[in-house]
Amino acid sequence: VQLQASGGGLVQAGGSLRLSCVASGIFFGSHVMGWFRQVPGREREFVAAIDGRGRSPAYSDVVKGRFIISRDNNKNTVYLQMNSLKPEDTAVYYCAAQPIRSVYYTLGRTESDYNAWGQGTQVTVSS
Repeated sequence: VQLQASGGGLVQAGGSLRLSCVASGIFFGSHVMGWFRQVPGREREFVAAIDGRGRSPAYSDVVKGRFIISRDNNKNTVYLQMNSLKPEDTAVYYCAAQPIRSVYYTLGRTESDYNAWGQGTQVTVSS
């Protein structure tokens, strides 16, 4: 399994970035895809997740209304559109895959829900 994240960079506060994560080695449509972020000295934090068909996205309260998660199953890619960025959004952003094991699954919000991770992409928001 390989998840390759890209799209990070330096942006001014109020700006936008779109992150991408391409998956290989998995049946993409059978996985919830999530985004997490981490700053030095702090635990990895849930950002957003989306189900295998691209429905019912979930967001953390701090990004809800500013970030949009989406996916293209034909391209094995999940996206995170980040708008109205704030300096506190500065972090390394990771994509992750959660296998869907039953019809009663829920979108994972903790690291232990996911079993595959990308390498991370740095997002820096200047004030």
